Amino acid sequence: MRFSRFLALLLTVSLPLLSACNRGAHPAQLNIPAPDFTVSDGASTIHLASYRGHPVLLNFWWSQCAPCIEELPSLLQLHRDMPNLVILAVSIDEDPDAYQQFITRRHVDLITVRDPSQSAPKLFHTDMWPETYAIDQNGVIRRKFVGAQDWSIPEIRTFLKSL
Repeated sequence: MRFSRFLALLLTVSLPLLSACNRGAHPAQLNIPAPDFTVSDGASTIHLASYRGHPVLLNFWWSQCAPCIEELPSLLQLHRDMPNLVILAVSIDEDPDAYQQFITRRHVDLITVRDPSQSAPKLFHTDMWPETYAIDQNGVIRRKFVGAQDWSIPEIRTFLKSL
């Protein structure tokens, strides 16, 4: 019986540490200007600074990431429900065909770009997916969301409306 309690305690403590969802929601760069970047994949370009004056949700993802796929429906619904919120989706997909098939198959109508060199995520010290930054109208990082989110949660919606 003691071993099973120990194992349960060990799993309770260690599993959150292994999960991308529990790496902490407060980045070191919270409340400072978001690092500016320009990423172009030949088909689209995202220049973060060009969205100043608008609240931005910056989502780093890739098409083979299960949590990224899990959160996509609620992210797309958020896009429909809050059209004044700019959602920028930066994918780290290396294969342009796989990326485009994913976008088409899942009806992704967000502003997306493929960044296989991970130049933008590196500026934000992102190395696990998905990771999303809420950036206010002045270009300041206000919150970091780690792991798959349910973007329909009222607390998240209220926060995003306040940007």
